[in-house]
Amino acid sequence: METVVSVNNSIRGSDSEQRIHPPSVTPPRKNYGGKAYRWNRKNYSRQRRFIDIWTFVLTWLTWLWIDSKKWSYRGGFTEEKKNARRRAQAIWVRETFLELGPTFIKVGQLFSTRADLFPIEYVEELSKLQDKVPAFSYEQAEEIILEDLGKTVQDLFQNFDPIPLAAASLGQVHRAQLHSGADVVVKVQRPGLNKLFEIDLGILRGIARYFQNHPRWGKGRDWVGIYDECCRILWLEIDYLNEGRNADTFRRNFRNCDWVKVPRVSWQYTAPRVLTLEYIPGIKISNYEALEASGLDRKELAQMGAKAYLQQLLNHGFFHADPHPGNIAVSPGGELIFYDFGMMGQITSNLREKLMETLFGITQKDGDRVMKSLIAVGALAPTGDMGPVRRSIQYMLDNFMDQPFENQSIASISDDLYEIAYDQPFRFPATFTFVMRAFSTLEGVGKGLDPEFNFMEVAQPFAIQLMSDGNLPNTANSIFNEISRQAVQVSSSALGLPGRIEDTLEKLEQGDIRMRVRLAETDRVLRRVSNVQMGTNYAVLISAFTLSATLLLISDQVGLALVVLFLALAMGIAFLRLLRRIDRLDRMM
Repeated sequence: METVVSVNNSIRGSDSEQRIHPPSVTPPRKNYGGKAYRWNRKNYSRQRRFIDIWTFVLTWLTWLWIDSKKWSYRGGFTEEKKNARRRAQAIWVRETFLELGPTFIKVGQLFSTRADLFPIEYVEELSKLQDKVPAFSYEQAEEIILEDLGKTVQDLFQNFDPIPLAAASLGQVHRAQLHSGADVVVKVQRPGLNKLFEIDLGILRGIARYFQNHPRWGKGRDWVGIYDECCRILWLEIDYLNEGRNADTFRRNFRNCDWVKVPRVSWQYTAPRVLTLEYIPGIKISNYEALEASGLDRKELAQMGAKAYLQQLLNHGFFHADPHPGNIAVSPGGELIFYDFGMMGQITSNLREKLMETLFGITQKDGDRVMKSLIAVGALAPTGDMGPVRRSIQYMLDNFMDQPFENQSIASISDDLYEIAYDQPFRFPATFTFVMRAFSTLEGVGKGLDPEFNFMEVAQPFAIQLMSDGNLPNTANSIFNEISRQAVQVSSSALGLPGRIEDTLEKLEQGDIRMRVRLAETDRVLRRVSNVQMGTNYAVLISAFTLSATLLLISDQVGLALVVLFLALAMGIAFLRLLRRIDRLDRMM
């Protein structure tokens, strides 16, 4: 999910660019722009980071607490005012994450996929999180290359540009030339990143535990599990050897597609903190004017982008988890070029089967079947009463199926899903959220290239292929197999029904089955009666203790009178708490 931000005019450059500087040239002392962030250094203070991070967390919690109080809204509480405050909070969180540095930039980008945890305002703002940060010095890049590859820049490269093409929170990219004459780009990791991750993730572990035990924010949330997942993803993303393997796998998957280009990895010049890739220049796919000027067909490019991703998802099972416009370019010949393979997703055959079950349930508008399949996938946490969840799913299915498949919009479907998911037992897996975000991004890029572009129209043949398990001519057989499976299931249930009824009746006769009926309203009334009775007892005891204290005081027994008076005071406090509880029950009835 690394987002590289251009330092020069373009990240990718062109073949007509000026020759890159030889390493013997002293690099210019250039301010690469941007703010001088406190984290942008090689060594970090653990105490300083602890104060900065916990200050942010406690400030955020205080803000949330104030927003939950209706008296804090000037002129009276309204939903519009609440949403406006939430939007302002989301913007502040995004800006603070950028201030806190690489760990939080990446965590924010991961959280932008978790609409089941955060309101839509946070999801939208965090998805805008770009790591527009200053580059680090050429001397630091040179030192890292020497430490990881064991040779100096001069020994490894014929030419090496000291000024980076692009800089991001995790690293920066330099253009270079091998002694063989091949043009490459060298991605160098930011100095001290491992140490910063260790400090920040150690602090975040404590924050995750705090939220896990929080009476309000911990309910129904596995914050420790979310923390573990974030750790796994972050450590993988800063392992450039893993990114190189991902790039090789991605390139092999598209080896038979001459319209997709993927840079080759130069493994001899690659290490955990240094990644050297083939230099393939191109035009950024969202640079519509440049594409138009190059004579490229924008409509065809929109179709190609969607097909490339659907092919990754449905045919390869290995997909780019962050296909934003900065990671996709177009060559002068009209081929798609993919960059940045630090964050990839994978769909196993087992998950594919479960998704098939969900898809069948959607086509049949069967809310119960969809709900059970989502539980099997892990996207839904089973609770005691699944009725409201089932009704929410059925409502969406009824609305979703009102329009033809090709007229649907990924963005609107995502918004509906996120609206239903927030504060419900939905727990979208990372794979699912990456796919939905990628679909939305590609739909936006497609509409920018071609205003008439419809992602669902492109996806329809792939959906039919998925429904038929990858065999289009056997669609009828696939449907027949599904009907047969259901028939067998119904018949086996029907044949076993008499025996189950007989067993149940026998247990009833023997008293092995007991039925207990609970009515919520009756329970509340009984609790109120019990509390009123307890209140009467408290009132009697308070009166008795007060009278006793008065008599003891008259008898000059001051010590005993104070003890009894203290007991009366304790009973009075308990009595007031009981009155508040009775008041809450009255409001519920």
